[in-house]
Amino acid sequence: MKNKLCVLGSINVDHVIRVPYFPKAGETLTGYDYQIAFGGKGANQAVAAARLGANVQFIGAIGQDQIGYTMRDTFAQDGIDITAIEEIPNQSTGLAMIQVADSGENSIVISAGANGELSPELVEKHQAIIAQADMLLMQLESPIEAVTLAAKLAKQAKTKVALNPAPAQPLPQSLLSLVDMITPNETEAEILTGVKVVDEQTAALAADKFHQVGIETVLITLGAKGVYVSEKGNGQIIAGFRVQAVDTTAAGDTFNGGLVTALLEGKTLSESIRFAHAAAAISVTRMGAQTAIPMRKEVEDFLM
Repeated sequence: MKNKLCVLGSINVDHVIRVPYFPKAGETLTGYDYQIAFGGKGANQAVAAARLGANVQFIGAIGQDQIGYTMRDTFAQDGIDITAIEEIPNQSTGLAMIQVADSGENSIVISAGANGELSPELVEKHQAIIAQADMLLMQLESPIEAVTLAAKLAKQAKTKVALNPAPAQPLPQSLLSLVDMITPNETEAEILTGVKVVDEQTAALAADKFHQVGIETVLITLGAKGVYVSEKGNGQIIAGFRVQAVDTTAAGDTFNGGLVTALLEGKTLSESIRFAHAAAAISVTRMGAQTAIPMRKEVEDFLM
């Protein structure tokens, strides 16, 4: 099949609880609506892309536990090729503790587990999958050495490299120079460029910094304002859709999955962003990470 997407990234089980607001140090709150859900930025983006129509192969790692096996089987039901999901001996599947405030904002603490064992050796083992893909999509919940090697292998094979640099952390220029498209939020853009992004002008300055290290396409997500997109130095804000948010968990992941899916189908960058905005808008009206990710027909109906 054409338009193959390879996603390399994390697999987590999410323990989610709703809270009236985020607790202060030493404060005990009574939460509600506790649930266990499937997450991890890599898994979320792979599921989003698969549900939205992409041909997805997923490189990731689970522990030797029932929840990991169940998640892997569920990915297959979503149409994801799971042959490169490795089972790590004597390790647990990654875990995230998520608080969702009544405002819709979330606060997340992660234990890497098997995700921390996604080594350069495992990446090399699956070099053919990266080489055969049209695009490689990655995030930063996997070891940076593995992410960098995957980007190098992609470059050698002329596979496009898309990086969602989350969670926020400084990155070496050796990795950034291998990236074709980067999708930070304001915080991540500031950490990577030193520019505090507060409006269109500062977003343009940050985008220029990314262009200077060789990244052709820059998308800086600006929350309610939409996305600042800059391609070869030409920038604009593309607004999102206004909806009533109940849970923003995995909204960014849904956006990234939708974006690369639409690009692989040959949509223009502006069309792809609009498609991704719609998918993310639907996701924030629902609880959970992967449970909130819409199917393609829902997005098409939303855009009609």
